[in-house]
Order: sequence, then C-alpha cells, then structure tokens
Amino acid sequence: MAKNEANSALKIIPLGGLHEIGKNTCVFEYDDEIILLDAGLAFPTEAMHGVNIVLPDTTYLRENRHKIKGMIVTHGHEDHIGGIAFHLKQFEIPVIYGPRLAMAMLEGKLEEAGVRDRTELRSVLPRDVVRIGKSFLVEYIRNTHSIADSFTVAIHTPLGVVIHTGDFKVDHTPVDGEKFDLQRLAEHGEKGVLCLLSDSTNSEVPGFTPSERSVYPNLDRVFSQATGRLFVTTFASSVHRINMILELAKKHNRVVSVVGRSMLNLIAHARNLGYIKCEDNLLQPLHTVRGLPDGNVLILTTGSQGETMAAMTRIANKEHPHIKIRKGDTVVFSANPIPGNTIAVVNTIDKLMIQGAKVVYGRDKGIHVSGHGCQEEQKLMIALTRPKFFVPFHGEHRMLVKHAETARSMGLPAENMVIIQNGDVIELTEESICVAGKVPSGIELVDTTSSGMVSAKVLQERQRMASEGLVTIAAAIDWSGKLLAKPEIHLRGVVTSIERSLLQKWVQQRIEEILGVRWSEFSRTTEGEQTEVDWGGLQGTLERELQRSIRRELQCQPTVTLLMQVPDEPPVKVADGRRRRTRTAAQVAS
Repeated sequence: MAKNEANSALKIIPLGGLHEIGKNTCVFEYDDEIILLDAGLAFPTEAMHGVNIVLPDTTYLRENRHKIKGMIVTHGHEDHIGGIAFHLKQFEIPVIYGPRLAMAMLEGKLEEAGVRDRTELRSVLPRDVVRIGKSFLVEYIRNTHSIADSFTVAIHTPLGVVIHTGDFKVDHTPVDGEKFDLQRLAEHGEKGVLCLLSDSTNSEVPGFTPSERSVYPNLDRVFSQATGRLFVTTFASSVHRINMILELAKKHNRVVSVVGRSMLNLIAHARNLGYIKCEDNLLQPLHTVRGLPDGNVLILTTGSQGETMAAMTRIANKEHPHIKIRKGDTVVFSANPIPGNTIAVVNTIDKLMIQGAKVVYGRDKGIHVSGHGCQEEQKLMIALTRPKFFVPFHGEHRMLVKHAETARSMGLPAENMVIIQNGDVIELTEESICVAGKVPSGIELVDTTSSGMVSAKVLQERQRMASEGLVTIAAAIDWSGKLLAKPEIHLRGVVTSIERSLLQKWVQQRIEEILGVRWSEFSRTTEGEQTEVDWGGLQGTLERELQRSIRRELQCQPTVTLLMQVPDEPPVKVADGRRRRTRTAAQVAS
C-alpha cells in the first residue's frame, strides 16, 4: 500500500480479551473505516445469577456502525466467534472473512439467531489475501492451535504491516498435518513489520508447549486399562483431540456415542470439511450403544469445564435423563480447567467418584496439552517477525507483563511497547506507539433465555436476592386510600427473629402511615368526586418506603416487592343519587 500522506494514525482498540480470558474482540480503525478482528464471548461467574453469556461492551461499535467495513475471524473457538450473532442484532457487519470450519460453525449460529441476512460469510484458505474497505488488506497465514483451521493474520495498512498472531502454538507434528507457515512470517519480518500483537496466554510458562500428538499414547494407555464403559469429556471445539479419541475408540473396539449439542454440531461440520475422518458405523446414537457390552462403549461428552447445563455436569448431578454413572465406569477429563472454572470442575469430579466412577484427570496424566505457545514459542514469533512495535495481547495482566519482559529480553525497547486494558485506544504511526484515550469498555450480560441483555441494576437485584433474600407484600387499597384487608407478607431466604404476626402488624401500620401522609399526592378529585389515582406512582412510593423501613427493622438488605391490588374502575353515581362502587380486585379474587 502507498505511504500515508496525511500522517493519520492507525487506531487499535481491544474491547475484550485483555486482563481476562475470553470475549476476544478487537477494533482496527483508520480514518473513517473500521474492521473487527474476532468477536468472542466469556462465561459467567457464580455471582452472575441467571446469566448465560458475557459479552464485551459494544457501545463504541454501535456509535460508529457507519464506519464498519467488515470482520476478520482467526478461528472457531467460542471466545473468538461466540458473540457475533448477538452483535449482529445491534449493528450490521457487511462481510465476515474466516476459516472454513469457523464459517461453517458461525453460519449455524447466525441461522439460529435469525440474523443470517445481516452479513455475508466468506471462507478463506492459507495465504489468501482479502481487501476490506480502502485501507485494509488482510493476509491469512496458517498457524497451529487446539482447533483445526486456525490462522495468524497480516494486516496491511497505509502505515505498514500489523501482525496479529491469533491464538497459537508451534506444533511441528500437528494431528491434521497442517503445519505453521513460519516461512511466510519470516518473509514479512524480512520486509518489515510495523507492529506485532501476540498471544500472551502461556507467557509465564518456560519452554515449549508439547505437540497435540503427545496426548495420543497417554490416552491410549488409559483406554487400554478401562474395563467398563468409557466416558471422555473435552472441549467441544478440540477437533484434533476428538479425532484422536475416535482413532483410539476404533483401535480398542469401542463404539462412540456423542452427547452434547455443541460437540455434535462441531463433529458434523468437521466431518463435512474433512477435518475429522472416521467410518460412519463408529458413531452411534445413545439408544443403540445401551445394548452393547460395557467394554465396547465410549461416550464422548461436553462438560469438561463444569458448565452448568453441559452433559457431563448433568450426569454428575444425576440430572441426565438417559445416562447414569455405574460402578466400573471410567471418566476421562481430557482438558485442564480454564481460570475461574476450577471449583466447578473439582465438584463434578467429586460427584462422579462418589457414584463409583474411576476419574482420570490432572496435568500429570499427560491427557491434555495447551493450545497456546509458551515462552520459547513467543520468542520465536518475535524473532521471525522482527516488529518495530509490540503489544502483548490475549491474557490476564500478569501474562501481558511477562510477555513484555520476554520481548525486552529479545531487544525490543520498552518505549516501543505498551501494556493496555480493554477500551484503551492505541495510536500507531510509522514512528510511534502510545495510548491516546479510552472508549467505553466493560461487559454486557445475556440472560439464560437469550431474549435480552441483563442490566447492572437487574444483576444487582439478583445478587441481593441471592445473598439477603426476598420480602413480598400483597396489599389491597380502595379509592379512598384505605387498606381493604390486612396485607399479606411472605419471606424467602430472610433470616429474622421477629414473629410473622408482629411483622405483618408492623407492615400494616407502616402502609397506613404512608397512605395517610401521601395519598393526596397521587389522587385527584373534581367537584368533590374522586376521578383519578396514579396507582403506579403510589405503588413505587410505597415499595421504596417499605423497603427502607423493612431493611432498617430487620437489619439486613432484602429485596422488597409490593404487589398492590386496586379497584378496576372509579366509583360512579346511579340515577337515584346513591353512590355505587365497582368491586375491587381483592373482592373479585375472593
């Protein structure tokens, strides 16, 4: 590309993936054009009650939707593509380029979400070059990772080449034979790389990450020792691992039944594209394998991270409708817990053991290897690309710091690198790199129903109900602002020494006091006849006042909800001049 004449800066803005693991989303902006690199999700913490998915705050993208020209996808992991369907409900992305496997997985997600028509999906092959807008030319460079069809990208801009490694490790014996295109990286390094953005996940770990193929003999040993049914759980997207498990199942004369929607979908896509090769009769539905001897059965499931609704977790909790653990079963966890999931995984393992299963897990068993490069691979990346500027990406803060230390040991000056947070705006020119501002950052929470976003206020209410309980009050009020009956009060999860009858009497007195003082604020009369009451305003005021009073009285912070019953219609006069009142909601209910 021609050199920039206006000396505009290239802006690089991560919206997710820094100081955390997950929801990797990055913005590249030059003049009036924006391209996105990945759009992932993260999983909720235990305190995020009822939340299914955590997304990055996309306020900046919504405000600048007119600038978005397209998206680059590096690979098909959920923390890189899982947020795209949700984002497309808020803004359009004209075109999305990515690997064939990632695009196949993404198409199903978009169809299910009803947003397939809001973008165009285009698959790429190694060394393909695509143009997005006027300012960006993107080259896809094959790398190796824990999922098939993964890429590093070289983004050509008017200022120079920016290389984003994506998730990577250097695997010289990949399961699918697709080797890291180190030659192409070296060629870019020879020509000159302006900036390198590099995966920092394993920056604290010295040496090299073992090859995925190193897991095979250890799984082989475990399979040979299992006499009963064999359960294996791993990441649903670990295509290479699944391929090896299927190979070993055939070797040990076991028929495989796959349990878990995400794993079923990925295996179907991977088989269609040739990334998983196995005979049709090796895979059988669950009802078929039930009739086979235990020693000929392998059940491949999701749930390696203790996810609440995943198959292995439901089996451990005795909640799965079709599978129960029996004594003599062997369960293999071919995955290590990602940060934040350790407790959930350990609890799942305990429950399986209590039910009589032999559980094989742990780093010392050699049945899992990381998909991310360690320090020596990170050094190799820097040595091959020889960047002028460097930004550690993808990892928690200590990982970013350690990666920067590694870069300094390779001769990169400290002033030529920055350690940033989500929302920071990197301004990159041919001669400088700096943090020049910040855009809105944070999280957006998707409810379990996937019907909408969970606001901070709603989440706080859920947390309060979980920790302090709920007080529900039902009160019926007539047109004169009087209680029609004693209010009903229900406590859920609230600890108190006050007797319910005394609490009910106290609540009744408090409501009567509030109505006596504030009824006139919400009722309006005309010529002595009451015609209108602001029932909504009255309910809000009563609820707030009761909440303050109850929290003070009980010395805790429960959520207080008022259910207010009101008359259907105002009182009217009949022909003989006598007043007639409509029945109240309370009277109707009785």
